[in-house]
Amino acid sequence: MNRSRKLFVLSWQQRRILLYACLILNLLRLALWLLPFRVLKRQLVGISSVWICPALSESVSVDFIAWAVTVAGRYTPGGAMCLVKALTTQLLLSRYGYVHRLHIGVAKSATQVFRAHAWVECQGRVVIGKLSDLGCFQPLSAIGTQGGAR
Repeated sequence: MNRSRKLFVLSWQQRRILLYACLILNLLRLALWLLPFRVLKRQLVGISSVWICPALSESVSVDFIAWAVTVAGRYTPGGAMCLVKALTTQLLLSRYGYVHRLHIGVAKSATQVFRAHAWVECQGRVVIGKLSDLGCFQPLSAIGTQGGAR
């Protein structure tokens, strides 16, 4: 099935979430380019608190949110780094009331190369940013919701 047909198989709500993922991802990519992370992080906390109460008629799975962010990342000009994908996933999970944690971690490879990575955990598992060597990253920061309905 080609890509345009896959889009038409989605419900209107799923298409809307995919569109939100594309818009948020690209806006965050631009914002990270223009603003220091600490400033952006403060703004995102405000946005998350506004979005934290979803409409009761909406039910979106964590897996669909992760899929939408992954697809949006593929169609982002220049690609989307893990931090942008993690922040986008965090906002969408907050929008639909899911308890989650965004982690930012660092690691040093065997050749002493410094690496950084961002990932999101929800419902006891990594939903975006999973790597085979994720355990070697030392978390520097964890941002997310505490408690909640889901």
